[in-house]
Amino acid sequence: MNEKQKIGLGTVQFGTRYGISNKSGKTEPEEVARILNIASKHHIRILDTASAYGDAEIVLGMNDLSRFSVVSKFMTPKDAGALHQQLQNTLSDLNIESLYGYLAHRPLHLLENQYLWDELQKYREKNIIKKIGFSLNRPQELVQLLNAGITPDMVQVPYNYFDRRFEESIKILREINCEIHARSAFLQGLFFKKREELSLFFNDVKPLIDSLHQNVRHLPASLLAFVMKHPLIDHVIIGVENSRQLVENLTMLVHAEPLPELDITLSEKILMPSNWPET
Repeated sequence: MNEKQKIGLGTVQFGTRYGISNKSGKTEPEEVARILNIASKHHIRILDTASAYGDAEIVLGMNDLSRFSVVSKFMTPKDAGALHQQLQNTLSDLNIESLYGYLAHRPLHLLENQYLWDELQKYREKNIIKKIGFSLNRPQELVQLLNAGITPDMVQVPYNYFDRRFEESIKILREINCEIHARSAFLQGLFFKKREELSLFFNDVKPLIDSLHQNVRHLPASLLAFVMKHPLIDHVIIGVENSRQLVENLTMLVHAEPLPELDITLSEKILMPSNWPET
């Protein structure tokens, strides 16, 4: 698999304003169409979306998605009927008949509602979903799920230059032949913020970001390449606000430089955007 084929396209920006460095807001449908055409021409096959991403699935469904393998995510339904309805709504909005992957957005809810995992396996048997799994936030979640006998075909994990929390988990997942998608290569754009643009909340990480800005000439390329070069990660999900950003991400990889060794471990306060203060 070449580098471009390892890239997957995240779509949250297509349905809602997203990311600490987002200045343009939600991507317009016409621009989404351009992004998808460029992605297809560059042999990008994975589209990552979710019913929770505003109207992203509806916007995607306005386009020919037969060129892509679509992964979606579901919020925890109250019963099997609600799961069925979520799945049907997603397929209808996307205007497709099956999904490549269907992931639980709140993986620990599967422990309290194991019937949902049974239902997902039935959809897999009917070829409505090829791979089932979950989107993880903490390594401990994987331990709990595996201990409960919930073994995924596919997972999504955060992984980037700052965030190596899933290093051991990735090895475990590879041993059980699980497909691994990495998100947050740019940590929602935090790497690109200037010191004066960040609140006091980010004081611990400001010197590290300053150092990257001063010492890495092609920071986006280097950050993306850092994740893509991980031998056990199958796909790296990146989000873009417009077609220009996608082209830049695809062409800049030739300029990637090795990043300096990171000799500290950052806290989840910084590594998990859900902990960040609202801006």
